[in-house]
Amino acid sequence: MTRDDPALDLIALGQRIRAMRKVQSLTLAALAERAEISLSMLSAVERGEKAATVLVLHRIATGLETSISRLVEDESPARAVVLRAGDQVVVPGPGGWTRRILSPVIPGVEFEMMQTTIPPGVDTGTYGPHPPGSHEYLMVEAGTLTLTLDEQVHRLSAGDSIYYDGACSHGYRNDGDTPCRYVLAMMVRRPR
Repeated sequence: MTRDDPALDLIALGQRIRAMRKVQSLTLAALAERAEISLSMLSAVERGEKAATVLVLHRIATGLETSISRLVEDESPARAVVLRAGDQVVVPGPGGWTRRILSPVIPGVEFEMMQTTIPPGVDTGTYGPHPPGSHEYLMVEAGTLTLTLDEQVHRLSAGDSIYYDGACSHGYRNDGDTPCRYVLAMMVRRPR
């Protein structure tokens, strides 16, 4: 992945997705169904021919019972991993919003920490639930965030934080006049 340019290495991304799918003995069709995306979209992403939006990556990660971080980064088996700002992957979303991956991918650990920036007036969409037992913690650094959890709306301002059960649908929207920036930490429980 290139770090000077926030674009993802689409070939490496596709190879990781394919490898994870094969480890779980899933066909393309089975993963597409689990991820609730089209077979043609999944196939194009696996071949590195199409850039997936954050929402599509979320759906693929959920279908594979993992995190977006694990899809876009290689595992780092070291005891301590420093991710310099220039080495952090930035995943762009439609409407100009971005998700910066702040956590390394550690073998056997389904933890993800990211910083998201949403321009004024942008709705990032609704994300499906993670497996039961997943947890999310969010803190707004700047601006205001409208967070919707299973249709319940929470308005958060700079400095506000919230914990919520990851096994719910969740949507993120900036109804304010300035960019909203927040940090989200997530533990995804892998079903056994």
